[in-house]
Amino acid sequence: MLLIPALVLVFPAVTMAQVHTVSRGDTIYKISNWYGVDQFALRYTNNLWSDQITPGQKIVIPFKYTVQKGDTLYLIGKKFGVDYSRIRQANRLGSNVIYPGQVLYIPSNSRTGGYVPVSRGGGISAYDFDLLARIITAEADSESYETQVAVGAVVLNRVDSPLFPNTIRGVVYQVDETGRYQFEPVLNGWINNPASESGRRAAMDALNGWDPTNGALYFFESWVPNKFLQSRPVSRILDSFTFTW
Repeated sequence: MLLIPALVLVFPAVTMAQVHTVSRGDTIYKISNWYGVDQFALRYTNNLWSDQITPGQKIVIPFKYTVQKGDTLYLIGKKFGVDYSRIRQANRLGSNVIYPGQVLYIPSNSRTGGYVPVSRGGGISAYDFDLLARIITAEADSESYETQVAVGAVVLNRVDSPLFPNTIRGVVYQVDETGRYQFEPVLNGWINNPASESGRRAAMDALNGWDPTNGALYFFESWVPNKFLQSRPVSRILDSFTFTW
């Protein structure tokens, strides 16, 4: 449960490319189906214009981004550190026109996977990725997958707020001027438990830009009798959590 409300906002500062290691019997068609990505976008990202792949070869999986209101190809490219023309080409767009709700494939600049710098520059450390996955696990492992991603999104929103530390580590472990922790799992020690597999996947999705909360600033278990939190405009209610602005 989020203990101390806070102001926030915005987009995560990094994203991470997923990499598939080719096994015997793999084909481009099979790999695109396994990951649910467009075959052309997969080929474009990896410059694979023949069907020949070999066991042990690393293939970067393009990630999906849902266009938000106000987005342009240029702004999306800047956000993810990818030239906007590559996004247009990977998605076979006939023009620069895009619309909210449209799903675009973002061709990673990395040929080996790992973390890719975006708008704020620099990458995310393995420690911070694990910490994000652990706070998601500690807060919401019993909730739906969408709620787990939502918790991660709130943490990432705080990273970009000038009112909060600008790292995941700083946000998760922040203590306010009265000595109160921002997150209950830090207080009770649950943050030290290993991240679950779903927590790690949720961290990845949150880092890749999925925010089910529509920019919520806070979250809390809906039964909590906190006047401040209960007075905030509700963004979404997911499972036992209320997300507010």
